[in-house]
Amino acid sequence: MRKIIRFFKGLKRLDKYILVQIIEMFLMGVFVFTAIIFASDTFITLIKQISKYGIPFKVALIMIILNLPSVFVMTIPMGVLLSTVMTLNRLSLASEITVMRSCGIGLNRIARPIFVFAIIMSMASFFINETVVPLATKRSKNLALWAFGQKNIPNGKQNFVFKEVGEKGLKRLFYVGHCEDNTLHNISVLDVSKPDTVQILQARFGSTSPEGWAFDKGAVYTVTEKGKILNTTFFEHSVAQFGMDLSKELEKNIARERNFVQLVKYLASNKTFDEETTNSLRIELHDKIALPVTTIVFVLIGVPLAITPPRVRYNRGFLFSILIIFFYYLIRALSISFGETGTIPPFFAAWLPNIIIAIFGAWLYYKKVYTIT
Repeated sequence: MRKIIRFFKGLKRLDKYILVQIIEMFLMGVFVFTAIIFASDTFITLIKQISKYGIPFKVALIMIILNLPSVFVMTIPMGVLLSTVMTLNRLSLASEITVMRSCGIGLNRIARPIFVFAIIMSMASFFINETVVPLATKRSKNLALWAFGQKNIPNGKQNFVFKEVGEKGLKRLFYVGHCEDNTLHNISVLDVSKPDTVQILQARFGSTSPEGWAFDKGAVYTVTEKGKILNTTFFEHSVAQFGMDLSKELEKNIARERNFVQLVKYLASNKTFDEETTNSLRIELHDKIALPVTTIVFVLIGVPLAITPPRVRYNRGFLFSILIIFFYYLIRALSISFGETGTIPPFFAAWLPNIIIAIFGAWLYYKKVYTIT
């Protein structure tokens, strides 16, 4: 805190004046964009997890909170862009930019504290993505696997039935005699997920875990639709993965669970992935650097667009910010799609949006700095 205070004391009055407004608008922008992402995507995910997978509301809410750091990594560039364009646009409308330039203060000098702030935020975004996001993602995944495994089996309840429904209708019907101390007693499972056959599992004891449902001292009967028993298998212990395919769940967020160095080692040690998975992981690897750099690229294009011509009498900063963000994520979605299919290399798939916006922004910035407006 003392270093921050000393830093602000060492700044010139112009830098302080611009930075205070930038930081205020940045905080508002991060809050707004985070709320939008939560409202449009995160709460839909919450409802889906509760209704489809039977995850308790409290557990799903904790998982959502654990995803906050990854959302911040996305909203930091948006917040910096919004604060840059809105602040400079307001200063331009108030003719403060014109007064500064008439006093010999060029656009480079005006934009210097903004670029410094963008670099700091870019480093903060990279730090969060490298340290906080992998830890939070692992915790969220472990919590999800635990919830999937538990399936909301209540202790002390007797003679209860619940069903598992898939896309084509009923998949399995479960009957449990009673549950005590997280142990299931007298279990019967009717499995109709496979075509033309029905499997009946009966076991004396069972339990749930992230690895699946464990059964002890039981038998599995495979029956045709006409009632003919095809085979009978007895077992002392067996583990079945009912509900969501946990093996696929374990493969999700491989990149987000690792920092840059860990992901490089993971790719080097695993050569069994198919081409699309490998390309996707390599894109994620390059994106760990490309996404934080987006903060600086947004400022490069945001500064010249925010300098409003004298004839314009309204603040168009918010509109410019939304258009730039939309254009960026449109290019990003296309480049990642092409990269995953192998049409373009993973490096360009991650960096192409930054390259395009940086070139366009550098051209606009050059015109604003060396052309009288």
